[in-house]
Amino acid sequence: MSDLSKIAAISGQGGLFQIVSPVKNGVVMETLDEKKTKIIAGASSKVSVLSEISVYTDTADGSVPLESVFRAFFKKYQKNLPVTSKSDAAELKKALLEVLPEVDLDRVYTSDIKKLVSWFHILVAQLPELWIEKETPAKPEKVAKAKKEEPPSGEEKPKKEPKAKAKKD
Repeated sequence: MSDLSKIAAISGQGGLFQIVSPVKNGVVMETLDEKKTKIIAGASSKVSVLSEISVYTDTADGSVPLESVFRAFFKKYQKNLPVTSKSDAAELKKALLEVLPEVDLDRVYTSDIKKLVSWFHILVAQLPELWIEKETPAKPEKVAKAKKEEPPSGEEKPKKEPKAKAKKD
């Protein structure tokens, strides 16, 4: 997944926003929809950057990054997640348990799962580039070169004898 550090949710506002740039009294954000409406989220707005959100689990770590949950949804369902934010609680929990069996359902509420599913649908529709795996460039194979043997460490390298110069008459 590309980078969720530029994607945020604003408390009290539906949908997701792309962070455009900081300004003196807040941050300029653009809606992740067809309209691409720009707004300024002021200091009093509660902005949550997706890369900083985690989902509670029963593991030793206690949580897993939201990006990992999105990646698991995409790996299993691609763009066809079988639930929506309008699905019933049992279906939502079942879908989350299929990709994250260690989720702590005592601390992850149905409303949280609805947000997560809604955000997934927005990201799949509006930012398909997020789902493209970055390929690491293949390292070129090293060409074997003939090397002179190095003496073991601690030993001096033999000094080269200077070549005798031929005298000219």
